[in-house]
Amino acid sequence: MSSFTQTFTKFATAIARWTGRPMVFVACCALVIVWAASGPLFGFSDTWQLVINTSTTIITFLMVFLIQNTQNRDNNALHAKLDELIRVSKAHNSFIGIENLADKELEKILAKLDEQSAQLREASGRQPTRTSTRRRKSPARRKSA
Repeated sequence: MSSFTQTFTKFATAIARWTGRPMVFVACCALVIVWAASGPLFGFSDTWQLVINTSTTIITFLMVFLIQNTQNRDNNALHAKLDELIRVSKAHNSFIGIENLADKELEKILAKLDEQSAQLREASGRQPTRTSTRRRKSPARRKSA
């Protein structure tokens, strides 16, 4: 891993942890209250509004990238852990790495799993659950596909 990537990873992780704390949320709420209370002092001017708009836009823009970075790393780590569990268990090793398949290939696998789970539910006499139908295409998507 390059020095820049390693530094960015440490920075993104630290910022994500720090900004996820309740006191940071409370501090941001306090800043908004202070800003709103200062409105009469500045006559609710365009500049007064621009301060909050610009600052929140910049913070949001930067946070999107930091959150995406941490989500990608968490997701990759989770896939690696699941792949290892699949590898060492009696599960089908063909499931390792399916997150990299094209959408259509993945949808075929999901449809097959939905069919199998429906058959297992019928055999056990259980009713379908919401999660079993979650991955199925909506009627509008079926027509367009």
